[in-house]
Amino acid sequence: MRPLLTFLLLFIISLAFSQRFYDASGRQVARFDDNRIYNESGHQLGRIEADRIYDSSGHQIGHTDDNHFYDGSGHQIGRADGNSLFDSSGHQIGRLDGDRLYDGSGHQIGRADGLRRIQIIIFFYYFY
Repeated sequence: MRPLLTFLLLFIISLAFSQRFYDASGRQVARFDDNRIYNESGHQLGRIEADRIYDSSGHQIGHTDDNHFYDGSGHQIGRADGNSLFDSSGHQIGRLDGDRLYDGSGHQIGRADGLRRIQIIIFFYYFY
């Protein structure tokens, strides 16, 4: 019983420490803790609740609807189509390739460890 408990604790701890976002130089710029987003200094940037995104003061700064992203006023600011990210005019502004995030010019701008696709996209549109 003890080895199983140890394995489960190590697995849970590794998940908690692995949800991080790094810039292109490898510097940690954010971490996700449950539904909260923190910067590298540990200050809360915002939180995600269902499809709504809030800043650190609790003001709603946007929401998602399937693969579309909106600002706090309800105006579409972008969309995700497969692994490509577009602005509201339809210009490609980024793409995902596994755990790596690239800008519209193809330069790597970040890497995510342990983050779900939607977390990476939300961080890109609202906090990067």
